[in-house]
Amino acid sequence: MTDALLLTFVFLVAGVISVPIASRLGLGSVLGYLLAGIIISPLLALLNVDISALQHFAELGVVLMLFLVGLELNPKKLWALKSKLLGLGGGQVALTAAFIMGLGMLLNQDWRTSLAVGLVLALSSTAIVIQTLTEKGLMKSDGGQSSFAVLLTQDIVVIPMLAFIPLLAAPELIESLSHTTNMAQAGNHSETVSLVAGLASWQKMLVTIGAIATVILSGSFLVTPIFRYIAVAQLRELFTATALMFVIGTTLLMSLVGLSPALGTFLAGVVLANSPYRHELESDIAPFKGLLLGLFFMTVGAGINFTLLFSHFPTILGLTIGLIMVKATTLLLLGWIFNIRGSNKWLFALGLAQAGEFGFVLLSFTVSNAVISQEIADTLLLVVALSMLLTPILFIVYDQIIAPRYASDQSAGHHEEFPDENKIIIAGSGRVGSTIDNILRLANYHSTVIDFSVKRLEALERFGVKNYFGDATRPDLLEAAGIDEASLFIIAIDNPEQTTKLVKYVKEKYPDLHIIARAFDNNHVYDLWAYGCRDIIRENFDSSLRMGRSAFEALGISQQKAGKMIEVFSQHDKVSMIEVADAHQIGVPFHENKTFIARLRKYLEEKNPQLQAEMKRIQGEAKD
Repeated sequence: MTDALLLTFVFLVAGVISVPIASRLGLGSVLGYLLAGIIISPLLALLNVDISALQHFAELGVVLMLFLVGLELNPKKLWALKSKLLGLGGGQVALTAAFIMGLGMLLNQDWRTSLAVGLVLALSSTAIVIQTLTEKGLMKSDGGQSSFAVLLTQDIVVIPMLAFIPLLAAPELIESLSHTTNMAQAGNHSETVSLVAGLASWQKMLVTIGAIATVILSGSFLVTPIFRYIAVAQLRELFTATALMFVIGTTLLMSLVGLSPALGTFLAGVVLANSPYRHELESDIAPFKGLLLGLFFMTVGAGINFTLLFSHFPTILGLTIGLIMVKATTLLLLGWIFNIRGSNKWLFALGLAQAGEFGFVLLSFTVSNAVISQEIADTLLLVVALSMLLTPILFIVYDQIIAPRYASDQSAGHHEEFPDENKIIIAGSGRVGSTIDNILRLANYHSTVIDFSVKRLEALERFGVKNYFGDATRPDLLEAAGIDEASLFIIAIDNPEQTTKLVKYVKEKYPDLHIIARAFDNNHVYDLWAYGCRDIIRENFDSSLRMGRSAFEALGISQQKAGKMIEVFSQHDKVSMIEVADAHQIGVPFHENKTFIARLRKYLEEKNPQLQAEMKRIQGEAKD
């Protein structure tokens, strides 16, 4: 227990110190985590920590990341990426593997070894690239979307790679591996649990298809009822536990059938992309993803073999730079073919120029299947780690040198046209929120509606209204819903205290975001105004005006003139509220605020005669 606590404390301290410093220097969190791992590596060696075993656990962060990425997609969006998946992604893997294979053969390596190395190094780092693109707000750019398509393709092709690589086994390595394996089995009798061990090829295929079908069917028909059942208890920790149970269960199932856990959880995320619990899932899992990804990057930094690195530094550095140049050149070529232009082309090329975390897994796999010798694998492990370590620097080159140049060119002449993607978030789907949502949707505006009522959620689903479960006052849920990209935030929840709290938080965190807030009375209006909201709608004000107009009509005034009289009163009321708003004190009722009473009385004494005269004038016109 003490050892585990000490190890946890060491990693937390390293991350807490290194990442903020790296972020302030503009290096990004990924490089901060990598440097933290390098710094604590001597201490970990002193404590005899198994970095490799720790890294396998930390890879759960990659799994959770791909699950969250899947939540952002739905089958329609995935289908829309098919050309990029096949063309960009497939082309990148094939061309990079072919180039590296050719270079390996020029260096007098066997063609089988060269091909295996090419396949391993063709993969890029999903964890680093997606994390960095998200942090920099580049995920939705043309370069970011193209990068995502390539990364997704790479995660998919890991499966056929695992099936193909054993076919490349070298005869001279098989005998050596057999001898080493026999010696290892003599001292270790443990076995890994597998559902496909000892099965024929066709049986493995059936089990694999069954596992994938289980993920799809459970995500489509089982998960939502379970979450609805859990949500009734309104215990956030129980919902979090259920979300983690589903993701880890999917990971376990994929591992048992020999598939990529990351691909399996990505598929699960895609299945749940249209679930009403999507944003709650995202906000609950995101903290675990962030911590485990940080741990993963630190293990990469700590796992660098500095003895081998320093003894062969020129060779390893040359191989790393050569790998980055080969991949960047390949990506630039594909970017030109697929019409990726401007700074997006360089973002695409530089962002994916490194090797990936699956390289660690595949290199171990190639050694265990007598495809690559242990000596070559050790060198390539350093190349993979060093290329990942250099990736944040490549993004800095893009940010500081490439992007500004293209930005100045575009500002001088061509301006790219962006589609209208106004993101609207509505907090509350009751009688107010649902009506606003319907109005917007009839005008082809699509909003994200968040509500904490399970019963209301079920009722709206029967009418085909799309909304999401969750507490809209939670900052993490708002971030998961995309408030940082929103152009309009409408607060329609049926609780004045929560509305005030939400307005205060959003105006502090996102001062430029336009907020429309529902107010319950005049006192609430002044509270919201004091916290910075300038678009406030009193929930009963419009209905009161309509009733006043009906009263005028019942007294014999024409509909047209009654409407004018109500408009005069409405304008007077709005101006009067603004005039005395600065005298309001939050938490102090009107009748106890002497300054407010004096200000309002003075204003009304000055303006009421004018208002009465205007009303009388309109009445006189009505009688004529």
